[in-house]
Amino acid sequence: MQNCGVSEQSSNVLEIPRRALHDEVMVRLREMLIEGRIEPGAKLNERELSMRLQVSRTPLREAIKLLGAEGLVDLIPNRGAVAVKFTETDVLQAFEMLAGLEAMSGELAALRISAAQLAEIKALHYEMLACFERREWSGYHRLNARIHAAINEAAGNPLLCKTYREINARVQSLRFRTHQDKAKWQQAVQEHKDMLAALEARNAAALRRILTEHLLHTRDTVVELLRNGEIYSSAPA
Repeated sequence: MQNCGVSEQSSNVLEIPRRALHDEVMVRLREMLIEGRIEPGAKLNERELSMRLQVSRTPLREAIKLLGAEGLVDLIPNRGAVAVKFTETDVLQAFEMLAGLEAMSGELAALRISAAQLAEIKALHYEMLACFERREWSGYHRLNARIHAAINEAAGNPLLCKTYREINARVQSLRFRTHQDKAKWQQAVQEHKDMLAALEARNAAALRRILTEHLLHTRDTVVELLRNGEIYSSAPA
């Protein structure tokens, strides 16, 4: 890199805002993809997104590349980045894998979780319940995802955690849309209460069963919405 007369210490300080900008762009773009503000199957228009996010194309392109690695966008040669869109087969295969991974992570977490990790999950749980009572779906969804990630982390198996993150990232936009049926949303909340109870009791078998059923219920809701033509047509503006 060309030396512009800036000391090494000053150069390091100057890099912080750029990294912070890059992270912010990735977070905001991820939310837009998950919440459907970028429609599944749509091409990501760099010019429009740069104007919308008020950033240059360099951090935007870096963010898109990383979100491609997460599976939220497909990077297609000669076409660019496209927001991922699932077929029913994709959904069935992804949730089949996730159900197995979450069952394993729940079982291990019940045996290995620390007091600090349990306290954090409980705090997230009660914040999530508050969002449910206010019908704040975006906040509820983010806290829900953090709870599942925290249980996965508590399993203490980095390879399991990495595999889970890679698959789960791809279906977050689908999981975001499952609140349309209020009765099923209520059922999901009850399942989370049961999860917490099993985790506090260190009941590995119960937590494995609850997490498996929870994921399969989510899968069934997604498939139903997909078959009804609702899952890609009701995203918020």
